[in-house]
Amino acid sequence: MSASLLAILVVSVVLAAIARRYDLSSPLFLVVAGLAVGLIPGVREIVGLDLDPELVLYVLLPPLLWSAGLESSSVSLRANKRSIGLLAVGLPLATTAVVGFVAYRTVPELTLTAAFVLGAIVAPPDAVSAGAIGRRLGLPRRTMTLLSGESLLNDATALTAYKVALAAAIGAAATWQEGLTTFALAAAGGVVVGFLLGTVIVFIRSRLDDALAESAIGLVAPFLVYLTAEQIHGSGVLAVVVAALITGQRYARAGYATRLQDTAVWKAVQLVLESFAFLLIGLQLPAVIDEMEGIPASVFLTSSVAVLAAVIAVRVAWVYPFAYLPRLLSARIRAAEPAPAPAQVFIVAWAGMRGVVSLAAAFGVPLTTLTGAQFPGRPHIIFLTFVVVVGTLLLHGLTLPWLIRRLGGQGDQKRADAMATAAAKDKAARAAADRLDELLGDGSTDVDEHAADVLRAWNARRRAYAWQSVDDDGSESPMSVFRNLRLEMLAAERAAFIAERDSGTIDDEVLRGMLHGLDLEEATLNRD
Repeated sequence: MSASLLAILVVSVVLAAIARRYDLSSPLFLVVAGLAVGLIPGVREIVGLDLDPELVLYVLLPPLLWSAGLESSSVSLRANKRSIGLLAVGLPLATTAVVGFVAYRTVPELTLTAAFVLGAIVAPPDAVSAGAIGRRLGLPRRTMTLLSGESLLNDATALTAYKVALAAAIGAAATWQEGLTTFALAAAGGVVVGFLLGTVIVFIRSRLDDALAESAIGLVAPFLVYLTAEQIHGSGVLAVVVAALITGQRYARAGYATRLQDTAVWKAVQLVLESFAFLLIGLQLPAVIDEMEGIPASVFLTSSVAVLAAVIAVRVAWVYPFAYLPRLLSARIRAAEPAPAPAQVFIVAWAGMRGVVSLAAAFGVPLTTLTGAQFPGRPHIIFLTFVVVVGTLLLHGLTLPWLIRRLGGQGDQKRADAMATAAAKDKAARAAADRLDELLGDGSTDVDEHAADVLRAWNARRRAYAWQSVDDDGSESPMSVFRNLRLEMLAAERAAFIAERDSGTIDDEVLRGMLHGLDLEEATLNRD
C-alpha cells in the first residue's frame, strides 16, 4: 500500500508538471490519465489501491481547504455573503433533496434515506477545477469570489448532510428532527472550534518571530483543527475554513520572511495534493467496475443519465432564480450589489464539477446497517457517484473554457486589477514620502542630504513605475529599461558569486546567503 501511494504521488506530480508545461487543464489531464491506466487489464493487482475515505477526509482535504482559505479574501467573502451562502449552503441541500428523489425513483434497490445519502455525496462541487480555469481565462473578481467561497463552504454543508442521511439510513437516527439538530450542532461546533483554534494559532505564530517554526505550525494546523472538531462531532471542514480565514486575514501583519516562505510552501503542497487527488479519481475505475457485478446494465444506464442530468439541472435551476429574484424583491439588495451579467450567471451555473471528496464519501458508505442487513443499493451509490464525478469533470471541464470565451465572460479583470494596484502603490509611496519628511524634519535621524535624496528618488521611481506599468502600450518605458538593466546586473553578480564558490574562496553556505539577497531583489523587480 505504501509503495503504491508513493508511486501514484510521484506519477501525479510528473503529470501535473507536464500539464502545466503545455498549458493543459491539470484536473482533466490527470483524471483521463487515471482512467486510461485503470482500463489496462490487471492494473488493480499491480497498483493494489482502492480509495480509502480516511485518506481523503483526514489527509488530503484539511490542507487543501487550509490553502484555499489562506488565499481567500475575507473582505470579498463578507461583501458577497448572501450569494455565497445560497451557493454553499442552500444549493447542496437542494441538490441532496432533488438528486435523492431522482435516484429513489430510478434505482429500485435504494431506500429513500439511502437515496438521500447519494444526493448528499454528489452535492458539493469541486470548484478547484473551475477556479483554475477561471484564473487562467481572467474571470471577473466577483465571479471568482463566488466560486472560491462556494468551494470553501459547500463541503461542510454536504458532508454534514451526508452524516445525517447516513445515520438515518443505517438506523442511528430515529427522526429527521434529530438529524436537523445534528446538522445544526455540527455547524456550530465547527465554527466555534475554528474560531478558537484559529485565534490561538495566530497568537502563537505572532510571538515566535521565526519563519521556519511558523511555517511548520502552519503545516500541521489544518490537521489539528480538523481532528479537534471531528472529536466533538463538529464539522471539521467548517472548522478548518474558519481557522484558515482568520489566519489569512492576519497575514498582512506577519513578517516578510513568513509570508514569502508560507506562499512557496503552500503552493507546492496544493499542487502535490490536488494532482494526487485527481489521478486517484481515474484510478478508481477497476473498483467501480467490480461493484457493478451482477447488476443489469439497463438499470445503470437509466439511473446514470437521470442522476447526472439532475445534478446539472438543479444547479442551473438554483443559480438563475437566486441571481435575479432577490434583486427584484429587495431595493436594499439592488443598492448594495451590482447587477449580475448574464454571462457570469451562466458560468457560475455551469461550473459544477465534482471531485474526490464525493468519491471518498461514497466509498465510506458502510457495507451493512446496524441490524446487520446489507446497506441498500451501496454498489449503485458508488457507481453513480463515479459517473457524476467523471461526467461533470469531463463535460464541464471541456466546455467551460470555450463557453467563457464564447460568452465574453472574461471581463477586463487584469486591467481593473492593474489600475487598483497602481492607485494603491501611489498612495503607499505618498505615505512613505510623508514619513521620510517627518523623520528628517524632526531631527531624530542623522542622515546626510545625499542619502535623503537617494531615498526620495527611489520612492519617486516606484510611484512613477506603478502608473507607467498600467499605461504601457507595448514599448519599453524608462522604468522598464531600468528594471531590465538591474536584472542584468543581478545576473552578473550571481555569476561572480558562483565563480567565487567554484574557486574555493567561499563555501556553499556563504553563497546561499548572498544569493538569497539577490533573489529577494530580483523578486521585487519582477513583482513591480
